[in-house]
Amino acid sequence: MQRVGEILMAAGIVAIPLLLFSITAIALIAERIVFWGRLNRRQERVIKDVLVLYRDDPKLAIEKLDRNVDLPIARIFFKALSLEDAEPEEFALAIDGAIQAEVPVLKRFSNIFDTIVTLSPLLGLLGTVLGLIRSFSALNLGDIGGTKTAGVTSGISEALVSTAFGLVVAVFTLFFANLFRGFYLRQLALIQEYAAELELIHRRHLKLQREAFYATTNAH
Repeated sequence: MQRVGEILMAAGIVAIPLLLFSITAIALIAERIVFWGRLNRRQERVIKDVLVLYRDDPKLAIEKLDRNVDLPIARIFFKALSLEDAEPEEFALAIDGAIQAEVPVLKRFSNIFDTIVTLSPLLGLLGTVLGLIRSFSALNLGDIGGTKTAGVTSGISEALVSTAFGLVVAVFTLFFANLFRGFYLRQLALIQEYAAELELIHRRHLKLQREAFYATTNAH
């Protein structure tokens, strides 16, 4: 902890926002790790079971979706299947609308990550400039090797440490931001794939219902 404190002191005034950025990034990264871990562990299995159930008994599929409504794709399917006797076009629109409603949940904090990645190196550069200004202001050609060289050394240290601090925060955040972006793209592709399969099953159910209705009507 003492070493960390020395680094923060050496980084100068820009260490304060950079420290806040790093704490924020760590907290949000932890939340996203828990979120994506839960999704990757449960969601695909649940939706495969729902599709199997929906082929045989739509009511059981809806009940299973209701029990797993904490999952984004379960909420999407639940909203679509809640429409009674929906035409294929209405069903497709319901799915598309539900997907759009879930996109902010899947991309949560991405703007904050982008802001941290963009601003951290700039703050580090600002610290570099401030450190160099401090060094030059402390520099006295008539006192080279004298007592004022401590100010020059301190300014150079601030310039280097602040730059390194900003880059570390940016690189660390960028790694996880790209990781979560990959999870989002993969999840969106899975949602679209399973949504298309659900639409096909819905069309078949609707076709069978109408055939059964016409057969009953013609029998009478």
